[in-house]
Amino acid sequence: MNRASLEKRPEEVAAMFDDVAPKYDVVNDVLSMGQTRRWRRIVVGAVDAKPGQRVLDVAAGTGTSSEPYADAGIAVVACDFSVGMLKVGKRRRPDIDFIAGDATNLPFADNSFDATTISFGLRNVSAPHQALAEMLRVTKPGGRLVIAEFSSPTVALWRTMYTEYLMRALPAIATKVSSNPVAYVYLAESIRAWPDQDHLAQWLRDVGWQEVAYRNLSGGIVAVHRAVKPGRGDRGGVGPVAKTHRTKPSGTAGPAGAVKPSGTGPTAK
Repeated sequence: MNRASLEKRPEEVAAMFDDVAPKYDVVNDVLSMGQTRRWRRIVVGAVDAKPGQRVLDVAAGTGTSSEPYADAGIAVVACDFSVGMLKVGKRRRPDIDFIAGDATNLPFADNSFDATTISFGLRNVSAPHQALAEMLRVTKPGGRLVIAEFSSPTVALWRTMYTEYLMRALPAIATKVSSNPVAYVYLAESIRAWPDQDHLAQWLRDVGWQEVAYRNLSGGIVAVHRAVKPGRGDRGGVGPVAKTHRTKPSGTAGPAGAVKPSGTGPTAK
């Protein structure tokens, strides 16, 4: 059985996600108590893609997050570092374009997509700033970015309970339902080490994204960040907004214990 370390070496991350690919979506539903489906619907609404537009889904894994776009007749490219995940997705949805690629060096031309999205994958990249810059590069001027990622619960008591779940209950449940339960120890550790909502918002501004905002889901367990690439006016903003926090530029991002960008690395869900 494989698990990655918080150094997120490419070969470790790829091997880990290749291992969990066959049961990945089922295990996610179990561990999130079904919340992943609601979170995905909110992301699709925030992307707000229209027929004729082209969407890039980074860290798409098996393509579950890409399916709503394909089902709506929108051209979507599912990109992921894990070939094992892509193979599972392609068997299930041969109509979706699955492309192997690294988030820190995306295999697409500049200004290729009307919208770019990444769900629960940015945390697995060793150089998240570089990945955010790459997503900016491949998105058209005025295009949208939507990120869903685990974050920091906003209420202290809820944050304590959630941390206990991550470090104790989650690995125990994974032992019952996953073929590689040690991979979910990495999941818990990586969530705990990830920066909070405002720090990720600052990272987005640092690399050039504008109109940065975020919405907390499930009490801040997950945050959906939205931003727009400057240029060509406003091509439709950042999609439907509810309970959104508009963020302002601040000082340096990255609290103590946060994963710092260093080197290059892969993306995988």
